[in-house]
Amino acid sequence: MNYHAKFTVVLSSTVMVALLLFGSVVSKGAASGEGGSDSSDVLKHLKVYTQVLSYISTEYVEEPNIPNVTLGALNGLLEAIDPYASYLNATQYKEYLKNSDGHPADLGMVLAKKYGYIVVVSTVPGSPADKAGLTNGDYIESIKGIGSRDMPLAYAKLLLRGDPGSTVDLSVLRRKPEPQKMTLTRAIVANPPVESRMIDGTVGYIKVSTLGTGKVKEVSTAVLDLQKQGAKKLILDVRNCAVGDPEDGAELANLFLNKGLITYAQGQKFPRKDYNAEAKNAITTLPLVVVTNRATAAAAEVAASGLQGTKRAALVGERTYGDASVLRPITMEDGGAVILSVAKYYSPDGKSIQDNGVTPESIVIDPEAASGDPEDDDAAATPEPAAGSKKPGDDVILKKAIEVAKARG
Repeated sequence: MNYHAKFTVVLSSTVMVALLLFGSVVSKGAASGEGGSDSSDVLKHLKVYTQVLSYISTEYVEEPNIPNVTLGALNGLLEAIDPYASYLNATQYKEYLKNSDGHPADLGMVLAKKYGYIVVVSTVPGSPADKAGLTNGDYIESIKGIGSRDMPLAYAKLLLRGDPGSTVDLSVLRRKPEPQKMTLTRAIVANPPVESRMIDGTVGYIKVSTLGTGKVKEVSTAVLDLQKQGAKKLILDVRNCAVGDPEDGAELANLFLNKGLITYAQGQKFPRKDYNAEAKNAITTLPLVVVTNRATAAAAEVAASGLQGTKRAALVGERTYGDASVLRPITMEDGGAVILSVAKYYSPDGKSIQDNGVTPESIVIDPEAASGDPEDDDAAATPEPAAGSKKPGDDVILKKAIEVAKARG
């Protein structure tokens, strides 16, 4: 790369980043009225960025692919602040708009970004991904032969969608040292029904695998039926429940609450919106235990957070994943788009659910599901002793939940 080309690359990249950072400073300064110190910080970071890019251009062992470097920098920037954000170039965004609703079949996975790769948050029971054994913490190394490193999350979801009966090749990084190759067949994924049963004659158990259209009504029907059967305590199991909008979680929590703030959404340019319980929607006052795990996300997290924050329920299990935001595409002049969280949902006491997850009072780690990820706080935590045996196959979390439910007044 000659001098003029290098200069052009550095200058154009610097201008691009400067504009991005300047826009951020102006926005924050307008909101706070204090832009001076922010401007100074931006200039410092901009100088570092310019120096790094210059050294890459002049000192790297071989001539770098600057568009790839820039794309990696953009995706790294987004992932650092929002694991659900995506940058799509003009071609990708056009395909996203054209096909996101055009192909009804997929694999039934909820995805996020971690360490630059696509990671599985949860799978829908009975889906192709579930049948293939994919689970929370699995990394998708490639999709259709395309490496997922720095792949926009929205584009990865697009690649997984297609016509019913079509196949897609995946390479998956799990606990084994070598990537596993697998071919999955896309299908129209049906949300499983809410399950319910009596435990020990007095405890009513409700299992919710997904939330969305009609699911809160199913929970309501199950609760009323369990009460008719003589339930004196209730267990709401939302483990591996990661499908559903946060508003669905507020609606679910309202079944058990007749007053109080369940959650609120707020962002820089997103006015605060409160979700308060309405007495007319509450159906029971029975003592309640909510069961969560590391694959509990989105709507289920909002419900768990609201029920915990209002002291309506005791939580048992693992800390939830952390995924509750309002995502919106922001179009760019070149036809591309940034899909970004413009607001986050918060617990009644003001903690961001996306940033913190929801931590139960009684932490019990599922030994069979532990990811072994050194960054996983739950895996490193010392679990509270659970009732009964911990032999492989035992549901130690549910055992503890039953114990807590029976102890609640």
